[in-house]
Amino acid sequence: MPQVRIIAKNFMDMVASLPAMKLDRLYANPFICQAILRSLPPLAKKYVLEMLYIDGPVSAKMLEEWVLADGSSKHRIALDRLIQLRIFTETVDRKKETSYRLNPTFQINLRKHLIDREVLPREPMPSNIVARLPSLEELEAYALGQWECFLLQLINSTQAEKLTNFSSSMMKVFQRGLLSQREKEASRLTESGFQFLLMDTNAQLWYIIREYISNSEERDIDPADLISFLLELSFHITGEAYNMNTLTEIQRHMIKDLADLGLIKLQQGRKESWFIPTKLATNLSVSLTDSSSRKQGFVVVETNFRLYAYSSSKLHCEILRLFSRIEYQLPNLFVGAITKESLYNAFENGITAEQIISFLQQNAHPRVAERIPSVPENVADQIRLWESDLNRVEMTPAHLYDEFPSRDVFEAACDFAREWCGLLWEDSKKMRMVVKAEIHMHMREFLRGQK
Repeated sequence: MPQVRIIAKNFMDMVASLPAMKLDRLYANPFICQAILRSLPPLAKKYVLEMLYIDGPVSAKMLEEWVLADGSSKHRIALDRLIQLRIFTETVDRKKETSYRLNPTFQINLRKHLIDREVLPREPMPSNIVARLPSLEELEAYALGQWECFLLQLINSTQAEKLTNFSSSMMKVFQRGLLSQREKEASRLTESGFQFLLMDTNAQLWYIIREYISNSEERDIDPADLISFLLELSFHITGEAYNMNTLTEIQRHMIKDLADLGLIKLQQGRKESWFIPTKLATNLSVSLTDSSSRKQGFVVVETNFRLYAYSSSKLHCEILRLFSRIEYQLPNLFVGAITKESLYNAFENGITAEQIISFLQQNAHPRVAERIPSVPENVADQIRLWESDLNRVEMTPAHLYDEFPSRDVFEAACDFAREWCGLLWEDSKKMRMVVKAEIHMHMREFLRGQK
């Protein structure tokens, strides 16, 4: 999805912003090098693999020969990303010829991972030590349940149950930009908050992780340690148990936060305690490549604008209420209608027609998901038309000026407003004019000088 690509790119921008010394610390871990490689644009991956066993610099001219004539823009994007992440170092010699070289730390450790198949610093615990582990189906249900509960708390939904242990200060960090709070009023979703709810789960997850890492220094935690552990975690096996004793103190604290998000399930035995990664954790580095697997859909939209959602999820119901009118709700069925009024409410909150249509398509029930289109054409077209109706009139704050003392003053005022690109309308017969509110103060000063 586009949202995953944008947010994952922002995450990699965060990695790129780390000081060179911290980046080298990250690149000392072969698994991090593999995760970073996965995140790169296709052409950048090609350059890294082509240069993996070249120990010296490669000239810019030689690099350009590896690309077709019409690939110059992709070539520039690939180079920019590699330089930002300091995977490539760029040098210019006395003859002003540019060359590129792979970061030695990154190069050595990526070789090690690809050739020697480096093992993780921890192995799954033997089955005779751990208690009964949840099945993959149970683990997935647990992960989605935790994640949905967290999101409901995040948006201050009345449907939320208090299951997570995040402090109020940490929740405020996550809510930053998603909720607005006015004095003596309940907090409400911002435009970004409404759009966040319509995102794919992986895109939402990367948004939260990005905020979690951005705030780490306020908690006296090095962001490089968090990034390293998160990317390393993505190489663990879903459903396997890993001993908590293999974790550092920072990682133990982080594991508890990840459990609240549904990325990890914690279990306690008689003597040992362990953590079990869920798909949310092991898909982290896969999400960076925008290849997340499709989840099971639940929505059926009919040509008469009726909407049926076969789901018991409270979060799904909250999302559907954003753009549809509820008619009735059963424990595992939501029935609603897409109306002009419900859509106008959504548009006013910053949700676009394309986001609504995209959400309905991506969450289409398996019975209709294979149809082309999965959302009836008349419904999709009408949603777009209602949005265009709402956008037909553009509001511009303005001021009306009339009762000018003379025509000369009126015409001078019109010329002044034009120079400031603020004249919206004029009536030369009645000597009236309308100007943009942003130049009102300048206009007043000008008119005072005309007296």
